[in-house]
Amino acid sequence: MVAGPSPAATHLVPVANGHDLQSQVKATAIKVIPAVVSIASTVMVRDQAFSDETLPFGLFKEPPARRQYGQGSGVIVSPDGYIITNNHVVADAVDVEVILADRRQYKGKVVATDPKTDVAVVKINATNLPTVPWADSNTLAVGEFVLAIGNPLGLSRTVTFGIVSAVGRADVGVADFEDFIQTDAPINPGNSGGALVNVNGELVGINTAIASPTGGSVGVGFAIPSNMARAAMQSLIKTGRVVRGFLGASTQDVSPSLGKIFRLPDVKGAIVTDLQAKGSAERAGLKRGDVVVRFDGRDVMDSGQLRNLVAQSPIGSKHRLDLIREGKSYQAELTVQEAPRERAKKSQTAAAASIAHPLTGVVFDDVTPPLARQMDLSVNSGVVVTDIEEGSLAESSGLQPGDVVLELNRQAIHNFATFQRLADPLKPSDLALLLVNRQGNALYIPIQGE
Repeated sequence: MVAGPSPAATHLVPVANGHDLQSQVKATAIKVIPAVVSIASTVMVRDQAFSDETLPFGLFKEPPARRQYGQGSGVIVSPDGYIITNNHVVADAVDVEVILADRRQYKGKVVATDPKTDVAVVKINATNLPTVPWADSNTLAVGEFVLAIGNPLGLSRTVTFGIVSAVGRADVGVADFEDFIQTDAPINPGNSGGALVNVNGELVGINTAIASPTGGSVGVGFAIPSNMARAAMQSLIKTGRVVRGFLGASTQDVSPSLGKIFRLPDVKGAIVTDLQAKGSAERAGLKRGDVVVRFDGRDVMDSGQLRNLVAQSPIGSKHRLDLIREGKSYQAELTVQEAPRERAKKSQTAAAASIAHPLTGVVFDDVTPPLARQMDLSVNSGVVVTDIEEGSLAESSGLQPGDVVLELNRQAIHNFATFQRLADPLKPSDLALLLVNRQGNALYIPIQGE
């Protein structure tokens, strides 16, 4: 049996009495509530297509689009109107309404979104707004008191109280990059995007999800840590996307059996299983079978944590890795590279574009060699129309799938990023003059907004 510490070695920290804690919680609620907003979003959805016996050969009739309304929360983080919320609160929204705690209403513009962290940034045209200061979520500890503030079930300015139940929760199934704070402060539908703050009124997280068999709070809620949310927000505002660091290696968690095989002192760390040529890990000298156990002196518990630590690191920054190779301890210096961009289908929704935006209903994609071969395109730059909604302004103006957009309003288009930069500012009544390449022929297509 191992003896416990002697009484002299035990340090007791006095805690505030109940009255002091209550006063602090009340003061924090009064301080933070004005900076938490309600967000009402509108998306266009289509029900499943249905068979129409009047159409030949059993063809399916496409149902008309209908409006669907959602509600969530957001946190004002700058006096000039930047609001952080969840991606799932405003994803694909054609209209965003922001309601402040004092009931003022503003039209919101979605600056950018990041589904991988479930973070989004909304901007309203206002000044001198109340804000919530950021906290360093790395210092957050299990057992700390926290308040969840938002608009659950449409009930605005709701405050709940609890503790931090756990930190570093992953594999929740909400986002690709997960490092959630778990709390028992009651969170319900509508709290998404709202504030999780400490008793000092500092933002420690963005409330995002709950685990519940009923759909309501059972004391298991999750929030994106403020450090992750803030980094994503800053990148979204600066570049329109989240710039992430990239390890350049595949890793897996340490299991008890693997811990014995790799002669590890603890069942923790990230095992390198594969290396990308000329990637950050290979350049740092890592090898297959290495186990990364610390990142800049911070213990690495699993592969997900290592991935998050690298992803949040500035591009070009250098970091010390402590690793175990064949039972021996080594150190390596990792220089973080930017993660390769994933080529994905991109819809020109202009974020929070009006439904009358000249290019609403058109899906564009970068022209890449594989796509050019697949679609038999004669050009290798610009953006290609891969889909177009029947009855949209663009379709009625003559735009067709397979058209490659070379210019927008006489400005050259090299890729989707430049196209989006030029398309996003267009107003519903603006003209979008496209120069397109259609099967080797160039032609102008004017699309006049409504």
